[in-house]
Amino acid sequence: MGQDERLFHASSFGAAATAYATHRPDYAQAAVRWAIEPAPGPRVLDLGAGTGKLTATLVAVGADVTAVEPDPAMLTELRRALPDVRALPGSAEAIPLPDASVDAVLAGNAMHWFDMAVAGPEIAGVLVPGGILAGLWNVMDDRVDWVAGLARVSGSAAIGPRDTPTSWRAETANMHLPKTGGAARFGSPEQAEFPHGQRRTADSLAATLATRAGILVMPEQEQEATLGRIRAFLASRPETADGEFTLPMLTCVLRVRQR
Repeated sequence: MGQDERLFHASSFGAAATAYATHRPDYAQAAVRWAIEPAPGPRVLDLGAGTGKLTATLVAVGADVTAVEPDPAMLTELRRALPDVRALPGSAEAIPLPDASVDAVLAGNAMHWFDMAVAGPEIAGVLVPGGILAGLWNVMDDRVDWVAGLARVSGSAAIGPRDTPTSWRAETANMHLPKTGGAARFGSPEQAEFPHGQRRTADSLAATLATRAGILVMPEQEQEATLGRIRAFLASRPETADGEFTLPMLTCVLRVRQR
């Protein structure tokens, strides 16, 4: 994905901020604890915080959290949900914090939107020496048969290569590095996976997938056709046709330490 296309997709979420807040899952607490465990202190920046899904989990595990989010609509939802959290406008490429002011920087389903040639130095600057950078992704467990079928029906716009454990490791292993040139500012990556799940119905799972960037940027007719296929598939499966079910998921983490 080129720079312009990435920016186009990344800017699509604001129009669906309320739906994002309602339908996107939180993050497994075990994954968040693992992400910040080596950090030299409790101060954590949630970068690209969206509506506060990761922020809320960080609060729950006792971190001292500052949230930074570029989209005004998403930031409004975050402040409404978490009024006691310090939440600032800003981006990975322009972080509104002083140098050496946080012990860890975390990004929940957001690091793939960062321009690391610019964001890398910004993140390194706000981290204390030996600080931690971690990206977290909630992925659907396509080792479960019906989830694999849903991925096939949905297409890559809804369930892409970072959205299943089959390929997320390869897709995210170098997310902390600039795409071209530039010195590496972080050490070797560690990756880990943690069981997770989300209670859904067929309608609410379709609504969750409708908040994916690939679907948000589709022409309306194509979007309706894609969501129609998803709803038809969910209606055809005994696991998902009636009432609530647990969507099998993993929270996957990439963790690096600042050099």
